[in-house]
Amino acid sequence: MHEKARNSLLYLDGVSVSFDGFKALNELSMVIEPGEMRAIIGPNGAGKTTMMDVVTGKTRADSGEIYFNGTVDLMKLDEASIAQLGIGRKFQKPTVFQNLTVIENLDLALAGRRTTTTALFGHETSADRERIGELLDIIRLGAQRDRKAAYLSHGQKQWLEIGMLLAQEPKLLLVDEPAAGMTDSETEATAVLLRDIAKTKSVIVVEHDMTFVRALDVKVTVLNEGSVLSEGTLDHVSADPRVVESYLGR
Repeated sequence: MHEKARNSLLYLDGVSVSFDGFKALNELSMVIEPGEMRAIIGPNGAGKTTMMDVVTGKTRADSGEIYFNGTVDLMKLDEASIAQLGIGRKFQKPTVFQNLTVIENLDLALAGRRTTTTALFGHETSADRERIGELLDIIRLGAQRDRKAAYLSHGQKQWLEIGMLLAQEPKLLLVDEPAAGMTDSETEATAVLLRDIAKTKSVIVVEHDMTFVRALDVKVTVLNEGSVLSEGTLDHVSADPRVVESYLGR
């Protein structure tokens, strides 16, 4: 194993995935450090979703290496095992329990909870209540704690789902286009929220909104045709002629 893999939280080296002859990932290599937030951008079909799929075990890579937390070979594990390791994924469309309140959604998601019945009718401990209070503070939904998720705004549902992921105590969060469909104020609040989370977790954010990416103020990786095209600050990659040609210039 490469020394970089041992010291990283997530390590991808030479990862390739083909679907019916189409190379969704082509020798993709990337390193995420412990406590790092990284923004991933690129045109449609660049491999962003497939990258998240192979990390979470939804898709099996054809070749390459994927290590988590220095030593764990993700290529040997299934989706459920990878989730239990501490890799949480938030899809673009929020998936919360619409008929449950904000608190009930968070209670259901707490680490160790396995069924709706035990979450809703089990004995909530003082530690549970304290953790839910912390999560409400993080996701800015304290005032909505007793409101059913169905009545939250789109942005608030996104925050609730992020809170539900945090309840499972992940080491790494993969977040897919969190700013999509949000108002300007919700977008700004989401950037602050993710920056706060990144103080204690590693976060990978896949996003198309360049204003939002700039607000995150993190290292940016540009994918194109399944591999890394450019990497650095947003200003650096935005000035890369290859990035302008393949993505930003469109």
